[in-house]
Formats: sequence, structure tokens, C-alpha cells
Amino acid sequence: MLTRLCDDAGGRLTGSPADRRAIELLMAELRALGLEPEREPFRMPGWERRDDRVDLLSPLGRRLRVAALGYSQPHAAFEAELVDLRDGRAAEYPTDDVAGKVGLINSGTPLQTAEFVRIAAQRRLGAILFINREGGGQLLARTGSFVGAPLPLPVYSITQEEGNWLRRLRERGVPVRLRVETRSRCVEVETANVVLRFPGRSPERIVVGAHVDSWDLGQGALDNGLGVSQLFALADFLRVRELGRTVELVWFNGEEQGLWGSRHQAARLGDDPIVAMINLDMVGVPIAVNALGDDTLVPFLERWNDLRGAKRLPTGVQNINWFGSDHTPYQLAGVRAITFNAPIPRESVRYYHDVADTIDKLPEQIVVDSTSVIADLLLALAADTSLTAWRRPVQETEMLFTRFGIERRMQVIGYWPFPSR
Repeated sequence: MLTRLCDDAGGRLTGSPADRRAIELLMAELRALGLEPEREPFRMPGWERRDDRVDLLSPLGRRLRVAALGYSQPHAAFEAELVDLRDGRAAEYPTDDVAGKVGLINSGTPLQTAEFVRIAAQRRLGAILFINREGGGQLLARTGSFVGAPLPLPVYSITQEEGNWLRRLRERGVPVRLRVETRSRCVEVETANVVLRFPGRSPERIVVGAHVDSWDLGQGALDNGLGVSQLFALADFLRVRELGRTVELVWFNGEEQGLWGSRHQAARLGDDPIVAMINLDMVGVPIAVNALGDDTLVPFLERWNDLRGAKRLPTGVQNINWFGSDHTPYQLAGVRAITFNAPIPRESVRYYHDVADTIDKLPEQIVVDSTSVIADLLLALAADTSLTAWRRPVQETEMLFTRFGIERRMQVIGYWPFPSR
């Protein structure tokens, strides 16, 4: 299924023709199993990649390998000098006027994109190039705005090799002149999540989710075709089993640009009795299960892992919350969330978000071995009565994020729903 999804649809930028093809292909594959998936349509701030380019004009002519960040806007082509801004902090800007120039920023900057973009806009910079963290001519496609707001200036990922080349030139005092032309644009899109429900004896529900969208440069096999295939394998597994609790599988759309699909689903929960949500985002073969900061989950997870005997996860149970995937909207709705510490081998994972994130990078055995563990936990959740459906109070939900120091990042990107204190 995943080979066909990757090869026949390609990179699944939300709202794109490839994304629509992927949704139809996935639903057809599920129907072929005798299942009845549903589309849950929603609208979101979308973005279309077009023929953007950044050209080196001097000291020599060359088209640079770049990828615009999501929500970069079209503008008239312009030529400008390059300035090296290191991490992009305000103190690292030169004292002279940088208006209209192109800034070069380190891949390892501690600033959030929203922070260095805000500083750049205040200084009237013309564009930003940030150096990719991986070598080998790779790019890192990603969103430029977590809330879907058009960027005030174009921001590009540039290969590590070319970014460092430009930096060396500037360090030697060689003037670098560039031409920048951005044609990509923001546009509202209509898309959909795919939902599949397996009724149990109890209406209490366990949600298992994985995002189906990807970036468009490659095929999105690792991020997150892996999760798409794990959910598909679970669907095949569950269709012949009786369940103590209802299980809902959700293939989310719009994750890469700002968790839009999981935001949509979480907003529709109302008072539905949810026991837990399991998030599958680039989950390799698990070495630990993660309660994501929710202490109420730990006793159950420890008991489940102990009962696995010789198949116990070697690192056991972790309880560390983190931000940036589809579990977050569910947590904000007061729902317990679970994921796994499940590293993907570096020889595969290094290619994610770029042209080389293709199906041949994903060994099938990773899907087989990881889904076995996920299914075992899901069946335990469906059968165990020690955990009941429950929603975390708002104050405790806020503490779930402040306890792990996540609130600053969420505030900076505009996704902090709690009142300032």
C-alpha cells in the first residue's frame, strides 16, 4: 500500500493534487479490505510551492539549491547583497543598514523561525537563507508559520555546502550578490482527514492517529508514510477482532504546516469519552513507550510493559512531553496522549523532508516490527479497565506544558491557548 501511495501520489503537500490522490488511494485500499473509511473535510490556510529561485550573481553565476519555507509569499524579483547574520539575533546584525539585503542564518540557531523572521522584518531585510543541518546537498522543507500567517519576507532553506560556501566568501571579504524570486503563494485549501471506526462493547474510545500529508520535495515515506502504513496494518488487524472499547483510526492532514487536521479533530471531540490518544509520527521500532508527561498513564504502561515478558521494551516507560505533532491538540483538549521512543536508523532518517525521502529508504521490517508493538499496546488499552475515559482540567493541562518548558516555544509561534499570568 505504502509503495503505491508514495510512487503513485508523490509528495503530499496538503491541499495539492498529490495530497488528494493519496487520500483517494488510501480510502480505496481500505475499502478493498472490506472497511468503510470516512472523509472528515476541513479548510485551512494552505500554501502552494511554485518555481522559486535564488541565483548567485557574483563572484560567479550559479543557481543555488534552495526550498522556500511554507507560507513564503510571492514578490517582485530583486537583487541584493548577502549579509552573514549567524544565529539571526538582533545583536548579530551589522550596524549599517541591511534593508533589502539577504541574510544568512545558521542551521543550529536557537531561535524559532517566528523569532528570526520578526527581527528580520523589523530590520527590513529582503530575504533569509538558513543553512540546512544535513550535508550531502540536502534541504529541509518546513513550515514558516505555525498559524498559517503569510511571512513578511521570503525564507529559504539552502544546502549546507552552498550556505557554507557563501559564508566563506563573506568571511574573506568577498562581496556576494544574489537574485531572489519567490512565486510560491498562500491560498486557503479544502482537504480532509480519513477516519475509520471499529465499534467495541464500550463507547469509550481510543484514538490512534498518524499524519498522511508530507512535504512535496520527495515522497514522504519516512515522514510520515511510516505512520500511514502502521495505521493501515492496524486496520487490517482490527477488522477481524472483537474489542472491549471502540477504536478510532485517524489519518490526519495538514500536520506539517501546523497540525491543522488534528486541531480539527480535537475541536470536534465535545464530551466524547476518550481513554487515550496514540500518536504515530515517524515511529520506528519502539525501545520505550512515552506517557508524554501524563502521570496517570505511567502505572498502566509499566504494567503493560512488564506483562510483555521477554518482549519488554528495553528502555521501559518514559514520561516526557514534547511539542510539534498531532498529540498536542488532543492534549490541549484534556486527552491523555501516548507515543513511543522509537528511533529510525540514521541511514534512513537523515533524508526526511527532502527529495531522498523515498520508499526505498524504509525497510518493510521496520513497519512489521513496530506495528506488532503498537497493536499489542492498543489491545491492552481496549481491554484494561483500570484506565477510564477522563479529561484533564485546564490548569493541569497548562502545567503539562510548563512542567517541560514547552510554553515559550508555543507562545513564540502563536499556539499558546492559556491566558498570560
